[in-house]
This record gives sequence, C-alpha cells and structure tokens, in this order.
Amino acid sequence: MEIKDLFDPQVRQEMLDRINRLTPQTKRLWGKMDVAQMLAHVQRPINFAYGHHSIKGSPLLKIIGPLFKTVLYNEKPYKQGLPTDPTYIVKEEKNFETEKQQLLDLLHHFSPENIGDKKHPVFGKMTREQWSRATWKHLDHHLKQFGV
Repeated sequence: MEIKDLFDPQVRQEMLDRINRLTPQTKRLWGKMDVAQMLAHVQRPINFAYGHHSIKGSPLLKIIGPLFKTVLYNEKPYKQGLPTDPTYIVKEEKNFETEKQQLLDLLHHFSPENIGDKKHPVFGKMTREQWSRATWKHLDHHLKQFGV
C-alpha cells in the first residue's frame, strides 16, 4: 500500500473527491459507525494535529506507544476493528451534511503551517510529514470502509 502525502494539493484533491462521493445512504462494509459518525470520527485526529482536540493517553500507552508510532504512517494497511482512543469514538447521531462540510473545511486548510507542534500523548513527537501521512492513511482506511 502506498501512503500518500496529504500536503500535496493533487493528493488532497483526490481525498476531497472521495469524500464528495459519500451520501447519507452510503453503507459501511465493516464496523459500527454510520457514514455521518465516520465523518465526525476522522475529524478528531485532524483537530488534534491542529491543536484543537485533546487526548489523555494512559500511562501504559505512553510507555509503549512510541514503539508502535510507525504503524500510523507506514505502508501496512490498518486492520479492521483496531482499538480506538475513547475520545475518538463517535456513538451519538450526527448530521451527515454538517460533518461532511466540516471535514472538507479541515482538509482544505490541511498544510504544514496548520499542524501544531504539540507532543502526541501516546506516540510522542511527530513530524509534520508523519502527520500528513498518518492523516491520509486514516482517511483512506475509513473511506474504504464506506466503499470510496
């Protein structure tokens, strides 16, 4: 699997196009979230990268997390059903159009300048390139979950 650089305008446009193919009726191929919940879910790590979302991280994860950091952005696809940080879990009903527009807005502004330098509480210090690739990989995983 090729991991792409979301800072590249062409790559970002491809991702925007995929998101725009989603509809409120798009069904998941696996997992528990509906399409609106997924759109809300994928915004949370981006908002963390921008410095607008907090994660506590457990003491154990703070110790072992840096050992697994490369899983975020390496060439190996995420497995279905991986554990999710509780602050990223979306169980409540969400409005598809609102969540879609918020995600599109976040991605339109996705640039190295907008990525904060806050240390990740589980994975430690991440470069802007690592954030770009991890964000692309996470979005790709969930868009595939919904067939786009």
